[in-house]
Amino acid sequence: MRRNSGTASLAVMLAGVLIAGAACSSAGSGGGDSGDDRVEVFSWWTGEGEEEGLNALIDDFKVTNPGIEFINATVSGGAGVNAKTVLATRLEGEDPPDSYQAHAGLELTSDIKAGRLQALDELYDSQGWRSVFPQGLLDAMTYEGKIYSVPVNIHRANLIWYNPKTLASVGIAEPPKTWSELLAQATILRSGGITPIAVGPLWTQKQLLETVLIGELGAGQYTGLWNGTTDWASPQVIYALTTAARVFAVSDITNASGDWQNAMDKTLAGTAAYNVMGDWAYTYNLGKNLKYPTDFAVTASPGSSGVYDFLSDAFTLPKGAPHPGAAQQWLIECGSTRGQDIFNPLKGSIPARTDADRSKYTDYLAEALEEWGRDTTIIVGSLAHGAAASTEFNEKIDTALTAFVADADAQAFAKAVAKAYQETR
Repeated sequence: MRRNSGTASLAVMLAGVLIAGAACSSAGSGGGDSGDDRVEVFSWWTGEGEEEGLNALIDDFKVTNPGIEFINATVSGGAGVNAKTVLATRLEGEDPPDSYQAHAGLELTSDIKAGRLQALDELYDSQGWRSVFPQGLLDAMTYEGKIYSVPVNIHRANLIWYNPKTLASVGIAEPPKTWSELLAQATILRSGGITPIAVGPLWTQKQLLETVLIGELGAGQYTGLWNGTTDWASPQVIYALTTAARVFAVSDITNASGDWQNAMDKTLAGTAAYNVMGDWAYTYNLGKNLKYPTDFAVTASPGSSGVYDFLSDAFTLPKGAPHPGAAQQWLIECGSTRGQDIFNPLKGSIPARTDADRSKYTDYLAEALEEWGRDTTIIVGSLAHGAAASTEFNEKIDTALTAFVADADAQAFAKAVAKAYQETR
């Protein structure tokens, strides 16, 4: 069985399970009307690639639910940074949307503790989802015995993208297998006028940091950083953080601008060699009329071959949702085989369900499905995308990371994060 370095094994077993029909009765207390005429869905999918996937899912929802008006409440900002701020204001003001996007894992714990979300166990039972979502994913979404969200996909965060022609132009045969090798390549790249690695805003810097930690510490010690079993003050962690500071130093972090797409564009254009980004970049790159893997290519980030740093986008049913019945219909769309096979090829992700139509997934996505399903693949949760740490813990990490990017003080960063863990556990 595949080993899971987090909570439980995320074994993926192919099954020929057909989703059963219509919505069950109301999933609990909601506000407003009968919930049959409209649904407001809140998300952050406005970028190239992700927006196309969302729109296709919405179009299918309208076909299967012609009597429901769909209100697309999106807020732009990579990884939901801006959207989460707007959403928090709405939830605190008791003005929830009918459903909102979140990352599966620990990200929802604060909303659950605050009593803002409706448990969805009855919906899971009526739709047969417990038999088609991997057990480890169900475990990651379960809080005190209940499930509060419906996953629509699986993404991989520990990927490094590159243009093979850029590497060839300076005589580099292949991307680095370790972070030390990347740092060695940085000298060659800089001499050729190429930025070794491009980054974007803070959340992309945190994703780069987590991939360095995975590569330097290994999956087990990386996961231990977020559950208290790895000592932040240990020499191994300090060494890994020092390596991360060296990686930051050969990036364009001091003049990073725009969102993740801007950093990826530099890599595609050849002004930068590498970009660490999740696999949502795949369809974005295809949208540039580029061919995979000749115009752009991807591999596991240095030191993380055989590790799947996962995140999963999911949707919720808030307590007090104005249209809970319509919200349930949206959740059914998100959890269905049809919906996931419409959405994921466009989004650049793979289905959370185990009974997907594999013929719809080609090139990189076919590779991702195969990697996800291997018995030897080790699964860890993404820090930057809500799987590994709670929102409160992540916010404190962001503060510490801002200082770390500026001063490269590994000891101070480790001390700050260790303190944050104790304060938010």
